Amino acid sequence: MARHIGDDLPRRIVSYGLILASLALGPSVRRIRREVQWHLRGIDFRVVRETQPLAFLVAEHQTPLRRSLPGLDQTLQLNKVVNLRLAASRLDGVVLLPDRRLSFWREVGRPSHRRGFLEGIVLERGRIAAGVGGGLCQMTNLLYWMTLHTPLLVAERWRHSYDVFPDTQRAQPFGSGATCAWPMLDLQIENSTQVPYRLSVKLTDTHLVGSWSASRPQLQEYRIEERAHRITHEGPGVYVRHNELWRVQYDTAALATDEELVVENRALMMYQPFLPPISDVDVGS
Repeated sequence: MARHIGDDLPRRIVSYGLILASLALGPSVRRIRREVQWHLRGIDFRVVRETQPLAFLVAEHQTPLRRSLPGLDQTLQLNKVVNLRLAASRLDGVVLLPDRRLSFWREVGRPSHRRGFLEGIVLERGRIAAGVGGGLCQMTNLLYWMTLHTPLLVAERWRHSYDVFPDTQRAQPFGSGATCAWPMLDLQIENSTQVPYRLSVKLTDTHLVGSWSASRPQLQEYRIEERAHRITHEGPGVYVRHNELWRVQYDTAALATDEELVVENRALMMYQPFLPPISDVDVGS
């Protein structure tokens, strides 16, 4: 029997309806998936709180609250500070006990106007934009970098797909941050040691400051090394930056005892790179 073009129209309508429904329900589905992980997957996300740091400082770091970026609405930077202060109030004093996991979004909660979060800096496909709760990536960047200098395990981390800012005033290697987006892109840290760790986070007038402390001294030191850094030219005006981050463990005699590959980064550069001579630059196919 001949089949007319319109014969499968009802099936097409149903398919399109399902697609539109999935798009509309996307945020709800992502929230449900995260809630399932937080409550039903057998991972213990419970944390306790202590008002004072534990006896031994393990790692600390700080990052400036404001950067001079041309064309950026300064209101977004001021609002970012408000957002960071709200997040810090939910994270400061958290103690991560052995065999438990810290979820950034589970502790901070949904960033909304109702909870006091403001329009801050967000990145959309490598471009600066405004969004409620914007700027909280600075917090996850800080937590991730500090955690790499401890025995704690980073159980979930999402990397940036774009290299947005040049290296001016950059104190950490390219690709050493952790992006976040409610609720799907989370930062989760697991304590697989036998020692409790306490997180401290605060804001000064100029910096976001954080530290991990523990109930016992740390007998090893961790350093992050950048390796295999290169820039590839992959089309007219298209440059991609690559590197590897390795974590090297040292003992109390400052001797390297172990190393591990932390991450391989590949990010589209959103600014014109300052390139070495053409012979030193990889040309992509």
